[in-house]
Amino acid sequence: QVQLVESGGGLVQAGGSLRLSCAASGRTFSNYAMGWFRQAPGKEREFVAAINWAAITRYADSVKGRFTISRENAQNTVYLQLSSLKSEDTAVYYCAASTGLLTFTRSEYDYSGQGTQVTVSS
Repeated sequence: QVQLVESGGGLVQAGGSLRLSCAASGRTFSNYAMGWFRQAPGKEREFVAAINWAAITRYADSVKGRFTISRENAQNTVYLQLSSLKSEDTAVYYCAASTGLLTFTRSEYDYSGQGTQVTVSS
């Protein structure tokens, strides 16, 4: 069992930056592929970024060049650096863990956190 706790969300002006963190329990964190998803009001949850054990990354086209995912296995933590934020980035951001390969498919993640709210004001 893996527990994920997100933090770092908040209110920021358009063009600003935030860094989200996701702390994971468990001793085998380094074996998991980790992902970030987001859900805006009235919309489906969508893939944002993912990183595997070898630090290979994948991004949604909408955030490529603006967001950066990274991980610190010694601290059981994955990060999502959000830059050049836009109003359309407003959403609840969720961290997820997968025992499988790097994937952008939500159903292939085994664990998910409770989310952290990011609000971008224009």
